[in-house]
Amino acid sequence: MYQFNWRPVLQQSDLLWNGLLFGLGLALLSLAIGCVIGLLGAFARVYGGPWLKRIATAYTEFIRNVPLLLLIYFTYYGLGLMRIRLLDNVWSFVLAMSVYSGAYLIEVFRAGVLSVPRGTIEAGQAIGLTPLKVVQFITLPITFRIVLPSLGNTFIGLFKDTSLAAAISVPELTYGAMVINTNTWRIVEVYAIVALMYLVTCYSLAALLRLLERRYAVLK
Repeated sequence: MYQFNWRPVLQQSDLLWNGLLFGLGLALLSLAIGCVIGLLGAFARVYGGPWLKRIATAYTEFIRNVPLLLLIYFTYYGLGLMRIRLLDNVWSFVLAMSVYSGAYLIEVFRAGVLSVPRGTIEAGQAIGLTPLKVVQFITLPITFRIVLPSLGNTFIGLFKDTSLAAAISVPELTYGAMVINTNTWRIVEVYAIVALMYLVTCYSLAALLRLLERRYAVLK
């Protein structure tokens, strides 16, 4: 019968805590870059010419139908084989996550941009705002408020997806668990703790994001 022994895992728990914080940082950075990609793609699909719309649509459809792990392997191993390895394992992973999240955020932001009331945009134009100022002061603030729940869900999803970074030895939470497992062979204990850490972190993030959403709802 399996005998539980939590001490060896707890003695190396710093690997898990450091990995947890590092994973949150990876998810946040990937979300930030993905938002830039998503906004550019969304405006291309809504306001761009035929070629821009085709390019943005092709990017969205291609990336959304490719597994994230395959993108990670391609950015880390594939680019190196093509003699364009400019990134280490961490930045390769961030690039893959950003490209992946950007494809989904294009649709999120496109829906947000299309949801901005036409009358609000016309009011801005009526007071003399240039198209750029209309985007800066009207379209973007309203769009971000509309898509905030989706951005929160995307962030939580990206944090969970950081577990795939262990495949290229990025020192996040799952990789820390693999190291501890190799050192102690306490398989059940280490992965039980890691599962609990993911669960508590994701629920905490969801609660904080719901508070943020309500805050912005009050300011409408």
